[in-house]
Amino acid sequence: MRPTDGPSRPVRQRRSDVQRVTLTFDDDLMGEIDRFMVTRGYSNRSEAVRDLSRAGLARGIEVLGESRDCVASLTFVFDPETRELAKRLAAAYRDRTDVRATRLQQPLPGGEILEIAALSGDVAAVRAFAEAIRAERGVRNGELVVIPAPT
Repeated sequence: MRPTDGPSRPVRQRRSDVQRVTLTFDDDLMGEIDRFMVTRGYSNRSEAVRDLSRAGLARGIEVLGESRDCVASLTFVFDPETRELAKRLAAAYRDRTDVRATRLQQPLPGGEILEIAALSGDVAAVRAFAEAIRAERGVRNGELVVIPAPT
C-alpha cells in the first residue's frame, strides 16, 4: 500500500539513487550551459549538467588511464574494392577477442559501404580497436562514440 497525502492523492516518493546538489557558476559559464541546453534540446539545466558531467568524467577516466568497461558505436565508410580490405576488416574483428562486436553494413550509392559496429569491452581496448580500423587503407569518415559502463 502506498502512502497518501489526504484521502486520495498518493505521496510522491523520491528516488533514493538521486542526490540534490547546489552548484555556483559565473554568468559566462551559465550562459554557455544555457546555450548548450537550448541547442541540444534539454528541457532543464539538471539534465544538461548531468550529461556534461558524465562526458567530463569519461574523458577524465581515460586521461588517468583507468580501466573501465564501455559500450560504443563505431561508424565508418569503406570502399570494398580496396585490395584485401574486406578480409583485413574481418580478421580485425575476429582476432580482437577483448572487444565484442556486432556489425551492420549498408551499401551506399557509388559502391561504398557504411558500417556501424556496436562494440563492448575495456575503454582502452575499444579505442585501440577503433583506431586500427580507421587506419586501414580504404576506410574513411570513422567516428567512435564511447559510453562508459556504470560503476
